[in-house]
Amino acid sequence: MPQAPTLSPAEERVVDAARERKARVLHLTHNDLDAVGADAVHRRRYGDVFTIFSSVGKFPAFLERLAVLPGRGDLLSITDLGYQDAVVPALDAARLNGWRVEWRDHHRWNEGECGAVRERVDLLRVDTTRCGCGIAAVDLLPEDTVAREIASIVCDYDLWLHRDPRSAVLGQVLQRSRNRNHVRDLLVKGRFTDDQVEAEYADIRKEMAGVIDHSIAHVQLAGKRYRIAFAPLYGYPSETAAAIRERLGTEIEVIVNPSGRFSIRSVPPISHLVARRFGGGGHPNAAGGDFAFTFVDRLGFALLKRSRRYRDLIAAAEVL
Repeated sequence: MPQAPTLSPAEERVVDAARERKARVLHLTHNDLDAVGADAVHRRRYGDVFTIFSSVGKFPAFLERLAVLPGRGDLLSITDLGYQDAVVPALDAARLNGWRVEWRDHHRWNEGECGAVRERVDLLRVDTTRCGCGIAAVDLLPEDTVAREIASIVCDYDLWLHRDPRSAVLGQVLQRSRNRNHVRDLLVKGRFTDDQVEAEYADIRKEMAGVIDHSIAHVQLAGKRYRIAFAPLYGYPSETAAAIRERLGTEIEVIVNPSGRFSIRSVPPISHLVARRFGGGGHPNAAGGDFAFTFVDRLGFALLKRSRRYRDLIAAAEVL
């Protein structure tokens, strides 16, 4: 059983800063374009917002630490983060400590999960037809044309629609976390690019080609029911998966981080179901999970660029 994630010293300092917050809204969200767009919508709605960008894996740990802080009637808004069993006790603690909690998400939930959360929060909105930013825009700023445009661009990237070229630029620029606040502040102003964004995008495009080729050089193909590709991650998981599918005609692509975390993309709508078998989740065609590598697993993966855990994922995928 993998050990529950804990916060790093830097992350603990973020929680300490939240204790001393002046803002009456604390926004706990994911760390990609969808989250950045949702945060921009929150700031257009509320002005002063204390924001914490979290990975999916660190979400329960962050919520647990935040829930025990004095809420003082402030709003704890959660967006673009899906249900995990570990968050239920934290929601109870948040209510006891005076927080108002609203949760907006677009991942797949079952009725039991919705019921468990709904009775513990002030608002729960689960809508798989929109991105998380889109839900926030409709709920918080239904008449705001800028919020509507932000949501349109963000959903274009997050839902893999690829109709608006601005979405690919912002999505790729935000794979560098240093750009997160800058892009968010642009969106708040209704702006979608500037010289910094364009320079970062140009640099990323040059880097990306080599990174993707490096991953594809180590692809392992497997599977009977589905043609499944496994590749090590050197950066840009979505773009790497798309390139593998285009070049190799695969149906499922699994891009694996040296730590054991992986991103999965699939033609059949099963990514979220496979990811749930490995402590993760996401969307039917794009999700993420964790192989929970041991030290020996990490060493073997570093040397061979493959893992014995691939067999477990193949078995999980081929019965769906």
